[in-house]
Amino acid sequence: MAKVAVVYHSGYGHTQRVAQFVAEGAGTSPIAIDAEGNLTPEQWATLDAADAIIMGSPTYMGMASWQFKKFADATSAKWMSGAWKDKVAGGFTCSASPSGDKLSTLQYFITLAMQLGMVWVGQPAMNDGNINRIGSNSGVMAQVGPTSPAADIPQGDLDTAKAYGARVAAMAAKLRA
Repeated sequence: MAKVAVVYHSGYGHTQRVAQFVAEGAGTSPIAIDAEGNLTPEQWATLDAADAIIMGSPTYMGMASWQFKKFADATSAKWMSGAWKDKVAGGFTCSASPSGDKLSTLQYFITLAMQLGMVWVGQPAMNDGNINRIGSNSGVMAQVGPTSPAADIPQGDLDTAKAYGARVAAMAAKLRA
């Protein structure tokens, strides 16, 4: 069985809720980037030991949060040493608007993964109005209104997140074999 890590930042709890479903699908517990953009040494060790890393951030103003970006910048040490080369990667994001420029955030994750030498796993689910209702093939996109609590995230978005976590874990297991 592959070891999967889910690392994310959440400003208001929406991305945290999506992370919980991604992690459930992957059979792991999520790792939160703190409000200052930091991880503990133990959390970094968990990422280093993982076969797959799934990244998550809200989409703010068309991009990942600054806290996630601080984490991403800190991965330069992993790039220098090749520590995450050939790990499986995936990503998810949540925003208030139906588009919200979430694709920019997922493309940022893809670029980060490629720079680190990782192998990206896309979202193959067809948009059936429930699963993958937003129609993203790059990763998971979730959406809930700007004044809505995290509990109002549509169940289909959460089901998509759970299925995606399971897919990334399965791909990591295949590549590990």
